[in-house]
Amino acid sequence: MSDGELHYISATEALKRFKERSLSPVELMKAVIERAEKVNPKINAFCDTYFDEALDQAKKAEARYGETDGRPRALEGVPVVIKDETAIKGKRTTYGSLIKKDHIDDRNSFVTERILRAGAIIHGRSTAPEFACAAITHSKLYGVTRNPWNLDYTPGGSSGGAGAQLAAGTTVLANGSDIGGSIRIPASCCGVVGFKPPYGRVPEDPQFNLDFYCHEGPLARTVADCALFENALAGPHPKDITSLRPKLRIPFDLKDIEGWKLAYSIDLGYIEVDPEVRNNTEAALQVFREMGCRVEEVDLGWTSQVLTAAMNHLGHIFGNMLADYLPRHRFELTNYARAFAQFGRKTTAQDFITAMAVAGEMYQTLGPTLQKYNLLICPTLALPATKADHDPGKDRLSVNGVEVDPMIGWCMTYPFNVMSRCPVMSVPSGFASNGVPTGIQIVGRTYDDVSVFRAGAAFERARPWLDAPERRPKL
Repeated sequence: MSDGELHYISATEALKRFKERSLSPVELMKAVIERAEKVNPKINAFCDTYFDEALDQAKKAEARYGETDGRPRALEGVPVVIKDETAIKGKRTTYGSLIKKDHIDDRNSFVTERILRAGAIIHGRSTAPEFACAAITHSKLYGVTRNPWNLDYTPGGSSGGAGAQLAAGTTVLANGSDIGGSIRIPASCCGVVGFKPPYGRVPEDPQFNLDFYCHEGPLARTVADCALFENALAGPHPKDITSLRPKLRIPFDLKDIEGWKLAYSIDLGYIEVDPEVRNNTEAALQVFREMGCRVEEVDLGWTSQVLTAAMNHLGHIFGNMLADYLPRHRFELTNYARAFAQFGRKTTAQDFITAMAVAGEMYQTLGPTLQKYNLLICPTLALPATKADHDPGKDRLSVNGVEVDPMIGWCMTYPFNVMSRCPVMSVPSGFASNGVPTGIQIVGRTYDDVSVFRAGAAFERARPWLDAPERRPKL
C-alpha cells in the first residue's frame, strides 16, 4: 500500500506493521487526519475532532512499540471514531441535538472504556441523526452527512457518520449502536462491514441495556477488522446485568464453509425489494454456491405485522423517552425526532405486549429454519439508500412504486432486533446503478457469532471490497 493510500489500511495490517516497526502509529494518524481534512467538507461525517490529542497519543503508542519488554494492547495505536451518542469523559456528546449541544460527559460509556483499554486512539466523533432515532443522518445541529459513493444519497443511520468515515478512509475503525439496524444500515449504504452482536454480548449502559432491541457493536472495512474490534468490545461488565458470561472470542483463523446449508429469503415474505438489491443478493447467493454451499429459499411466514410490532416496541420505549422533550423543546427537535416522539406517546402497554407476542411467533419459524440450516441470508436494505436529506418525519417513500413506512420501511434490519439473540453481519453485495453499495445480512443461530464471522470471511475472500483504489469512493 502506497503512502497515498495509507488511510485505507486495515487495522490488522496496521498492527502487524506497528509490531514490525515498518509503520508508526504517528504516520498512520497523520495520514488519517490529512484524509479527513481533505474529504470531510464533502461528506460532513465528523461532528468533533481531537486531532492534536490523537497525535500526542500516537506518539505514546509509538514509544510502546519501541519498548523491548513492552506488551502492546489489542488495538494499540489504531485510529477509531466514536458515535455522537457514546459517552467520552470530558468531551461533548450532543446526540445530534440542539437540546444537548453543550452537554459534556462526566464519565466514559462501557464501550468507550473497552476501546481505550484496548489502546485505540479516538481522533473524532462520527455524526448521527438526532438522538440516533432515524435510518438517515442529518440534524439541525450538524447538517446533512452524505454517502461517499454518491453525495446525493444518505450513508444510512443512525451510525451514518461511522459508515461514511470508513468508506472515505477517515478512520480505521468505528463503533456503532443498533436498535433497529443502526449498524447494518450504514454498513450496507457505505459498502463496509457491520456486526450486530446478539443481545448481551457487548455491554451497554443502563437503562437501555435492559431493552433487548439494543446492541453495541463494531463497524470496519474488513471482516477480520470487525472480529478484532468485536473481541475488544465483548465480554461481561460488572455494571451491566445483561452482559454475557463467559466472554466469547472470535478466532483469528476463520475456516471455510464448504458443505454448509444456507437458507435465504429475498423479501422476508412481506417487504417490497428494489430490483437492483434483488439482483445483487441473488449474485451473492451464487457466490456461496460456488464456495460449495447448498443454498435454498425458505418461507418464514412473516408478514407486515413484524414492522408494526417493531415500531410499537421502539415507540413505546424509545419514542416515549424522546416525548419528555416535547413540552419544552418541541421546536428545537427535528421533524423526524418530533414525529417519533409523538408516535411513541400514542403507543400503549397492549401494543408493547402484542409486539412481544409477535416476536414469539416469528421465532416459531426462524428457530426451526436455523436448526435445519447453518445461516439465513437476506438483503440488508430494500433500497440501496434514500436521498441524503430524506426526512422520515414528513417525507413519503416508495419502493417499486409502492409506498412504504418512511422511517424504516426501506430497511430489512429491524426483524433481527426483534430476533435480538441472533448475531447478524452486513457485508457488501455489489453496487446499484446510482453508485451506492448494497448489502446482504448473514443471520446466525442464537449466540452463534463465530458461524456468522466464518461466512462473512469466506464471502469476503471470494468477493473482496475496498481492497484496491478502483474499488473505493472517488472523493
